[in-house]
Amino acid sequence: MKHQNVNQEKVALKSADITSLIHLRGVSKEYGASALPCMALSKVNLDVHHGEFMAITGRSGSGKSTLINIITGIDSPTEGEVHVASSALHAMSQDRLAAWRGKNVGIIFQFFQLLPTLTVAENVMLPMDFCNTYPPSERRSRAMTLLSKLGIADQADKLPADLSGGQQQRTAIARALANDPPILVADEPTGNLDSKTSDEVMQLFSQLADEGKTIVMVTHERNFSHHFTRSITLVDGVVLADAKSAGVRCHV
Repeated sequence: MKHQNVNQEKVALKSADITSLIHLRGVSKEYGASALPCMALSKVNLDVHHGEFMAITGRSGSGKSTLINIITGIDSPTEGEVHVASSALHAMSQDRLAAWRGKNVGIIFQFFQLLPTLTVAENVMLPMDFCNTYPPSERRSRAMTLLSKLGIADQADKLPADLSGGQQQRTAIARALANDPPILVADEPTGNLDSKTSDEVMQLFSQLADEGKTIVMVTHERNFSHHFTRSITLVDGVVLADAKSAGVRCHV
């Protein structure tokens, strides 16, 4: 069965001419019973290239969270093709998706989702433990390097509850970077922060995009538009607008 799944993925990739890091074609997602379905996404086509910093905007219920769940492999499309980081997600089993996600996507949440009983450094080391991407002897050093980059190395041995909201979000970003994934996906990452801390976090994301990370962020904040290289707007599960900014960092 595993061999069959791998073959399906290869066939799916071979059948598509893919030059983008994220490639969606005809993606729809329907929830609910067939008698009363809810169409969260409808025939979405989307390409995101290396180094783009893309915002996903839209009203509540427009399909933003569904779209990022499809991109990260957390959810599967009802129909359509999803190719991300050279993998055909729509053709992968749940087990393979979990392993793929750990190495290819870093996810950052609004409410941080840090494990309260682990220290800051241990939270950052967790993805390395799950995916075995670094030898055990190197994981602490890797975590400290990331925490230092984000300006909170001095908080490494504290518990999340002892940190400010901004420090917790920086920890969450460091955790998302732990396995050096090509893609970061953030769901309202500043929604639980004050304006000053929000600006600092957005500067961090901009710096990561400048360094070549591809970032897809759900946001309601209009005053962050200068940070993005591109912004799409969803309305009722359809991409209504797709605009690029003048300061493009895209590395196709």
